[in-house]
Amino acid sequence: MKQFIKICTVVFWALMLYSCSKRSAESKWLILFNGQDLSGWDTYLGPTYDTIRNKFDSLSIPGLNNDPRKVFSVVQEDGASAIHISGDGFGGISTLTEFENFHLRVEFKWGELKWHPRKDKKRDSGILYYAVGPQGAAYGNWMRSQEFQVQEGDCGDYWSVDGSMVDVPARGSKKEEYVYDPDEPMLPFSYTSEYGRRIIKNPDAENPNGEWNVVDIYCLGDRSVHMINGKVVMELFKSRQPFEGREIPLTKGKIQIQTEGAEVYYRNIQLQPISEILL
Repeated sequence: MKQFIKICTVVFWALMLYSCSKRSAESKWLILFNGQDLSGWDTYLGPTYDTIRNKFDSLSIPGLNNDPRKVFSVVQEDGASAIHISGDGFGGISTLTEFENFHLRVEFKWGELKWHPRKDKKRDSGILYYAVGPQGAAYGNWMRSQEFQVQEGDCGDYWSVDGSMVDVPARGSKKEEYVYDPDEPMLPFSYTSEYGRRIIKNPDAENPNGEWNVVDIYCLGDRSVHMINGKVVMELFKSRQPFEGREIPLTKGKIQIQTEGAEVYYRNIQLQPISEILL
């Protein structure tokens, strides 16, 4: 009996040490924003909006790592370094590196400026993950990706970007107005889906304008989880993309942060590898 107890004790502590070492390995954060400059990121700006003709000018595209209007910069905001996105243009900054099986954490808050053609609309941005393919594939501005929507009142929504697809349990009856509900049937969402390419988050956990928000995105294989300010607002499954007439997994890619006509600040951008989603 004593020998049995001894063996059980040894096994118990071995499991505890394994668990602790596993969690320790997963707790090592990779800092994606160094607080000084945009090293490790590409900038991309799509067609410039012509306020005279009220349309985007396909002949005026700043493109890759060409930012004449200083849309992207590093500033001090609330006593800490942040990436300032003026919003004067559509496009984004994207990591040079692709990631898979990760937990991404980002903080953001809105500024005051808004620009045409969204000057009279909600402030808008977005965090794109699993971003692949060419810059500007979507509307001349963004890479193919899955989007964690960053927009006033809609933070945590899902949008399909350039044909990406997911399955999500949701309720609703009108295209683009389905709401995440874990108790409902799984439905497919994409640009071509009868249910639309947008899923509305549930619940609403966004802080008021002027306050910082914490975004957590968990990605493991073809599954992802959207969180804002510590609350799960959506769980997504079967991330995939179209390829040569069929669907293939979309489980690895860059991180791209949008500029979309509104001033916004991002800080404390960090990522850690994961082997399971622990919420």
